[in-house]
Amino acid sequence: MAFRSVGICLKPGQPQLAEVVRGLEKWLAERGLEVLLAREAAAAAGGSGLERHVLAGRVELVLALGGDGTLLAVARAVGSQPVPILGVNLGTLGFLAEISLDELYPTLEQVLAGRFLCEPRMRLSVSVQRDGREVSGFLALNDAVISNTVLSRMLDLEAHADAALVATYHADGLIAATPTGSSGYSLSAGGPLVLPGLEAILLTPICPHALTQRPLVLPETCEIRVRVLDSRGGQAHLTVDGQVGCPLDSDARVVVRRSPHPAQLLVPPGRNRFDVMRKKLRWGER
Repeated sequence: MAFRSVGICLKPGQPQLAEVVRGLEKWLAERGLEVLLAREAAAAAGGSGLERHVLAGRVELVLALGGDGTLLAVARAVGSQPVPILGVNLGTLGFLAEISLDELYPTLEQVLAGRFLCEPRMRLSVSVQRDGREVSGFLALNDAVISNTVLSRMLDLEAHADAALVATYHADGLIAATPTGSSGYSLSAGGPLVLPGLEAILLTPICPHALTQRPLVLPETCEIRVRVLDSRGGQAHLTVDGQVGCPLDSDARVVVRRSPHPAQLLVPPGRNRFDVMRKKLRWGER
């Protein structure tokens, strides 16, 4: 794919990266590409820019400079638009944003030469419903988490997959994750690692009271419905990708299903996922 326009998104509050943004803008313009800056990137360079969702509708490639959180926020801003995203890691782990700043320009040379792959990543459509009507909706690249905002209070949650009752969970919360999100909160809660090329929905309880309630891997065709039975004096809350969400009352239902709009992430050809796991997660080390 030949790109003609590129958008640059930056993690907020990074004024020290002004020269990086200016240099990247100049480098891309010299190669005949139209360059648009998101508001945070433009602010670092001393200018004004576009909101991320507006920028995503006007470019053919988005560069997300930050970490995994930045890439998740950019993917949410892109929404249903099939715009490829290249994540450049400025953080510590960078499991999603795999390219380091030192690799930026050699990587861009390969991208512009068509030697990177566009890898679709399954996302979740997360809907909060009351009386059968949607009152809030989100797209999740990583996960949707139902938890209690009050410390040390469990939740009683009833979960269905399609028409079947899965379980009533007595736990600190419940995670519905994508394969991409399987390396995040779900993994910390004891869920399995699932390679991102698969399409499935992971259902992982957080510190369940019963040891018989273990993580599940469900078909991507499942519609998962979760109802809060009892917040035990606390306040149930939905958090999507660790960044956005809303409170849940006893009348709310959280409905999770596979989104028809996957995120499009650029990845190096021949990237071995097991190498990434060993490097980023120290997978298999003693």
